[in-house]
Amino acid sequence: MNQILLYCRQGFEKECAGEIQDKATGVEVYGFPRVEKNTGYVLFECYQQGDAEKLLQTLPLTSLIFARQMIAVVDTLNDLDPGDRISPILALGGELPKCGDIRVETPDTAQAKELLKFCRKFTVPLRQALRKRGVLLAKDNPKKPVLHVCFTAPGCCFVGYSLSNNNSPHYMGIHRLKFPADAPSRSTLKLEEAFHAFIPRDEWDERLAPGMWAVDLGACPGGWTYQLVKRSMFVHAVDNGAMAESLMETGQVKYHAADGFKFEPPRKNVTWLVCDMIEKPYRVAQLMGEWLIEGWAKETIFNLKLPMNRRFEQVKDDLQNLKKFLIENGLKFEMQAKHLYHDREEITVHIRVLK
Repeated sequence: MNQILLYCRQGFEKECAGEIQDKATGVEVYGFPRVEKNTGYVLFECYQQGDAEKLLQTLPLTSLIFARQMIAVVDTLNDLDPGDRISPILALGGELPKCGDIRVETPDTAQAKELLKFCRKFTVPLRQALRKRGVLLAKDNPKKPVLHVCFTAPGCCFVGYSLSNNNSPHYMGIHRLKFPADAPSRSTLKLEEAFHAFIPRDEWDERLAPGMWAVDLGACPGGWTYQLVKRSMFVHAVDNGAMAESLMETGQVKYHAADGFKFEPPRKNVTWLVCDMIEKPYRVAQLMGEWLIEGWAKETIFNLKLPMNRRFEQVKDDLQNLKKFLIENGLKFEMQAKHLYHDREEITVHIRVLK
């Protein structure tokens, strides 16, 4: 087998396929994606033997917007005997690297939810059998490859592996978070997940520090402001709508009834700019670029709403135009974008200005 399995949000298989085709060509790996609508995954078939491993080694998962996980497929097993699903997987041991962990998963679809119960039950006996056979190390090792067994039906699965230095550390590639009961809206989880996705945990104390000033454009009712206030920041909340009283009572929020496209911070001491406005993506991208170029913020996290058609192509164009705009204005920066688990019809972008 010479395939890469990519997990994605159900309904975004086409975007995931278009992106992996584009990115693979960029690192001189050629092939074609196999796409089936609403499956929650894409299979990229490489033309040259060994290119799946090359793709795993050279293409950072963080560079992919729509893919949640990237796995080199060793084999696809079909019509597994319900009485013995383990033996066929053990038989592939010679084709797998020595792995430090195992995840028995399923694509994130409504149809596959029932399979999750089986996957959890099946993990323990499979792990024991693989350790006995020597395919898995006797103890979990986070530096070794991760063995993935992805069931798409009770008797059908992909068997493969991901690299620990180029994969998602989360089961099914999903960072699940608990909704805080006192948050004004569920959108708060988008920003919380973005912090986890884009900022290394050991840098939080420095880059998400208490006492920082932030601006939240399109803040109402305060889901994103909540995350900043929770980290003891002070926030300029900009929106014509009303903010949650619980946030205003903290004394950390200054409310501005204003248009987010016209607002200018009263003092130039802002570290963070966040924005989740429902607006055309090119307008939001342009606005974020202007703030960074003016030096009004040092880091920004913002959402770009996706169009109905040509979603990958439009996102690619918007991000390329934003990069060009920043570079032409002499800005050094790092940029990441991801279709996060808590996103729906949008992607989340992070830009950090470099000194």
